[in-house]
Amino acid sequence: MYTFLDKGDRSITLKPEGTAGVARSFIENGLSNTALPLKMYYITPVFRYERPQAGRLREHHQFGVEFYGSNKPSADAEVMLVANQLLNSLGLQVKLNINSMGCPKCRAEYNKALKEYFKDKLENMCPTCQVRYEKNPLRLLDCKEEKCKQYTQNAPKITDYLCQECSEHFESVKNYLQLAGLDYTVNPLIVRGLDYYTKTVFEFVTVALGTQGTVCGGGRYDGLVEQIGGNSTPCVGFGMGIERVLMLIEATGAQIPSEKQVDLYFATYGEPAYQKAFALAMQLRKQGLKVELDHLGRSIKAQFKYADKIKAKYVITIGDNELETNSVVVKEMQTGNQTTAELTKDSIINALN
Repeated sequence: MYTFLDKGDRSITLKPEGTAGVARSFIENGLSNTALPLKMYYITPVFRYERPQAGRLREHHQFGVEFYGSNKPSADAEVMLVANQLLNSLGLQVKLNINSMGCPKCRAEYNKALKEYFKDKLENMCPTCQVRYEKNPLRLLDCKEEKCKQYTQNAPKITDYLCQECSEHFESVKNYLQLAGLDYTVNPLIVRGLDYYTKTVFEFVTVALGTQGTVCGGGRYDGLVEQIGGNSTPCVGFGMGIERVLMLIEATGAQIPSEKQVDLYFATYGEPAYQKAFALAMQLRKQGLKVELDHLGRSIKAQFKYADKIKAKYVITIGDNELETNSVVVKEMQTGNQTTAELTKDSIINALN
């Protein structure tokens, strides 16, 4: 987070991501006492202080998924598969990069190796990296400055410093991804700047937005809940910027999936017919169908016009005659084909199929 005084001399604090807020909610609402594992998602506004780069905004909205309560590698893989399925459903082609940051024990050894490697190169690197060298050497690998990137490419790899437990976890994550058929690349330069991250980290990347190609990032953060006052709880999740995804859709010409089409519209005349249609509509919705009916008291002609406007696949007209014969005509709007059905839920479902 970053804090500043606004023009009214008020202290303002803005959050950069949603994960910590979810962890606080998990603690404050006693969610650790519920059945675990717990799967959650959120949408929240977030902010950044630094000068925005291509495809980035000072204020944007983050969509995130969190998986609490499991330390199994299969949970890591499942979270990545959710992100991949979501992005693919939007028509986006992305690549998965993964890495492991190890645990605090093996990461301490890796930090020593990084400081040793960079110490004679530091004077040629950017001011930000010179600060990071002392505060968090891992972030040196994350620098986007070209003069710094020439050194990071040959830096020691954290996967060479993993303890046995972290190494086995990482290998198991890769195995689960292979079982699911999700291709990945091990990228040793993927890191996270926050200390609560452990083991798996990952990014989904694209070249459509230029050099800033990360669309979605996440990882395991087993230390977060305990760090802010809760019981030790393993967690894994991801976050993605909604505006960034929209930019990518526009840049690649991908098509946002259309809203589910209305399966059936009931056109009615008379209150008894309307009540029958209302009851049937509720029953059919329970079967997973998208069903609509008139709520404005329109004429039959206006109801058909509305059904056409919302692109309903089928229309059923119910009036006094249909109630008396317990029979209706199911009309397919695109072709004009008509089928007769009984005025029951099951008969109507069969007619639609």
